[in-house]
Order: sequence, then C-alpha cells, then structure tokens
Amino acid sequence: MEYSQITYKEIRNNQESTALMERGNDTLGALGYTEHSRKHACKVAEGAAAILSALGYKKRMCELARIAGYMHDIGNCVNRVDHAHSGALLAFQILRGLGMAPDEVARIVSAIGQHDEKTGTAVDPVSAAVILADKCDVRRNRVRNHVKASFDKHDRVNYAAVSAELCVLTEKKTVQLDLELDEDICSILDYFEIFLQRMLMCKRAAETLGLRFRMNANGHKMC
Repeated sequence: MEYSQITYKEIRNNQESTALMERGNDTLGALGYTEHSRKHACKVAEGAAAILSALGYKKRMCELARIAGYMHDIGNCVNRVDHAHSGALLAFQILRGLGMAPDEVARIVSAIGQHDEKTGTAVDPVSAAVILADKCDVRRNRVRNHVKASFDKHDRVNYAAVSAELCVLTEKKTVQLDLELDEDICSILDYFEIFLQRMLMCKRAAETLGLRFRMNANGHKMC
C-alpha cells in the first residue's frame, strides 16, 4: 500500500484540524483560559522544528515535529481535561484519512498524547521538541482577560512576560529559555512556583534530546 508524505502546509490548510483548533480555542476562551489559537499552534510547530533542526535531525523528522506541534491542542475542542489524549485520537483519524504512513502517524499521535504535564513526558525527539516549544510559549498577548484585578495565576505569569526566547546552544549541549519578567506583576519566584511542573517537564524533554535545560529570568539563572 502506498502512503502519502503529508506536509505541514497541508495540515495547516486542512479544514478538519483548523475547525477543531478554532472551536477548542473558543471553548477555552469561554472558560477563562489563555489563547490557544493558530498563533500558538504555529509558534509551537516552528519552535519544535527549529529545536530538532539545530540538533541536526533530518528534514522529515523536523516536519513531523511541525505537524505534531501544530495539532497538539486540537483536543481542547472536546474538553480541557485529558485534551492531550482526545487530541491524539482526533489527529489519528485526520492523519490516517489523509493517507499518512502508519509509523509517522504513530510518532505524531504519541507526541500529542504526551504533551500535557499532568499525564505525559518526553519519550522521543518529536515529543521532546513539542513539549519544549509548547511550555516555553509564555507571552503577554496570550492573556484574554483584560481585567487585571481578576487575573488567575496563569494570566499573571503570561502577562508579566515581556519577552521569552528559547534557543539551542549546541556547543554547550543546552536548551535555554531567557525570560524578561515585569516583577511588578509577577515575581521570578512566583513564576517558578506556578510553572514548576512545566519546567521539570522541560528538563526531562531536554534530557531526552541529550541536552540540559536552563532557564534565566531577568538575567538570573533559575535552573
């Protein structure tokens, strides 16, 4: 049986994945969550591919990371709870329907199913890259609540992020997150306390890629 080599561009233009993503983002907005739109999906997709590319992985592996990164949150359409698992099942149906090779479908589905810090962990390069790109997408314009007095902890952390840059330092075998935080909104210690589980997940993901994870906040080394 012949299979199709599905591209990231095809998935971005796929009506099913787009509809699921947009509905999921609308649902999370109604529930008070931060933005999980195409902008976040594209940022995770490109970030995951950039990590693997910097480490010398083949172009096809980088493309699979793009696809997994783009589709990783489509399960929010079903429910925020267990969205990684429901998203993996939805992605399986879409990718199989498009004729993607089973081994590639399996790799993408695994990465999507492992990306949530409550239930998942990095198990291979694609899942590791998606986790790093996803958990390090911290930025002010992801906050949809415009009333600062009613910010929850995730709103506060994202709104405090003036800038966030994730880069791979190949010579040092390190993946590094450089954050600039407005400490009038959220202190560095508050950030670390709120996102501790995510940072530990990033540490595990970096180790899966043979790297160390380092986070600097306002010039201070945090981990």
